[in-house]
Amino acid sequence: MSQKTKIFALLLLFLLPIIAIASPKREVRAVWLTTIGGLDWPHSYAYEGKGVERQKEELCSLLDKYQKAGINTVLLQTRVRGTVIYPSAYEPWDGCLSGHPGTSPGYDALAYAIEQCHNRGMELHAWVVTIPVGKWNATGCAKLRKKYPRLIKKIGPDGYMDPENRQTAEYIANICEEITRNYDIDGIHLDYIRYPETWKYKVTRSRGRENITDIVREISTRVKVLKPWVKMSCSPVGKHDNLPRFNSHGWNAYTTVCQDAQGWLREGLMDALFPMMYFRGNQFYPFAIDWAEQSCGRMVAPGLGIYFLSPKEGNWKIEDITREMHVLRQYGMGHTFFRGKFLTDNCQGIYDFTANDFNRHPALVPAMTWVDDVAPDTPGGMRFDEGRLWWSSVDEPGVTYNVYASGHYPVNTDDAANLVAVRLYRTNIVADNTRRHYAVTAMDRYGNESKPLQEPAPAASKPCDITEHLLPCDGYRLLLPETDADMVVFETLQGTMVRTATHADTMDVGRMPQGMYIVRSLNSRGITHRLGHFCIRRNL
Repeated sequence: MSQKTKIFALLLLFLLPIIAIASPKREVRAVWLTTIGGLDWPHSYAYEGKGVERQKEELCSLLDKYQKAGINTVLLQTRVRGTVIYPSAYEPWDGCLSGHPGTSPGYDALAYAIEQCHNRGMELHAWVVTIPVGKWNATGCAKLRKKYPRLIKKIGPDGYMDPENRQTAEYIANICEEITRNYDIDGIHLDYIRYPETWKYKVTRSRGRENITDIVREISTRVKVLKPWVKMSCSPVGKHDNLPRFNSHGWNAYTTVCQDAQGWLREGLMDALFPMMYFRGNQFYPFAIDWAEQSCGRMVAPGLGIYFLSPKEGNWKIEDITREMHVLRQYGMGHTFFRGKFLTDNCQGIYDFTANDFNRHPALVPAMTWVDDVAPDTPGGMRFDEGRLWWSSVDEPGVTYNVYASGHYPVNTDDAANLVAVRLYRTNIVADNTRRHYAVTAMDRYGNESKPLQEPAPAASKPCDITEHLLPCDGYRLLLPETDADMVVFETLQGTMVRTATHADTMDVGRMPQGMYIVRSLNSRGITHRLGHFCIRRNL
């Protein structure tokens, strides 16, 4: 993208929130669920039976709210500060669960959270805090110092694993391998996988980046050997590096803390990034576009600082966040909330906006086609019985099912508005076949979806010829109706903007890929209207 085009795109960003973008079928919608100090969860201790049930009920309540808000990915803080929330062979229990560091709460919190997320069609990624290990004399740090006296460095009152010590990579990889081997997680999410900002460097920044990359490579290799479908991700500093026209003001991932997150995407060490973009205006939009342009086709879901919506944290307005959400969707990226409590507390109405407007329809997590792109077999044997829709299972490990419903037949499984259930582990669902038609797909652990199983065609049904309603297009030129608008916006059927142009009666679309598109008018006040659909098909 040229510099002139980038500047125009940035100017257009201020109009984008006014444009209604349809919910895409594939999009990462995530939340960081923080356990340190019980910030998000838990808010009570589990040291006896009733306490365990109280913690479980509280977690289920949060997950129910996430589900209603369209969240499909929960990043659960699993390794906290040299301590964990599951029974580990390497590190002690964190005190957030029992109230006493090193003491079991009486249940496996990670296993329970995974089960409950999967019951709601959501992925759970184990959030692993890597380099920081807590206060110098706290349980986690003290035990690590005793066992590995040369591995932990003190900076101020805190301890940090030494990124220049090869043992750091092996140790953190052991933790991640343990989690991957023992739990049905959907991802390993690395936090603070970088040099501390006040580190006294004894090596060049280039060597420092190599040190951090070596840690990432060791972890990724161990995880992928066990379960290649487990997503590797991290939360890099929100700005990768300085941009030609926009300065990061000394705080960026690549130069400041030796974190080459974009390089990890290129090398295949990461499947997704969740950059911590807790900024506004020109400190957000240019750097967000940079992440999108350097994504290598992988998933990017920037973290949004919704905590600034709280009067105690900042003076942001709800429009600061909603505008950013619209822009991220325009550029094909997901969104991640930091952190869970500010979402469920509905700060300035952020929960209502997300649940009732922005994420009105469910979304599937993008498929990991760069790892595996072979779709599973199509389910069979669809039948209705006593108010339930049934289908036969697919003989493949880890397969889940997505259900679509519509008043039109056949059901369009490309339309997110038709998704009614996602990632089901069972082969039946409550259904009303007197009012709606149904289709079912199978989905593997990589997110690849089978061809849909449609219910039998209704008697005397006649498929609608959509070509009767398309705008005229010969594959190279598109004829548009008259409009007072100065600009037009081209979108995919999933609502992703692919092009903007000055309005003309005849538009050149010869460079656009073949497929179906929506075209909208856009006037100088930012008001938009749909002009129609068109299809680009060429005889090559």
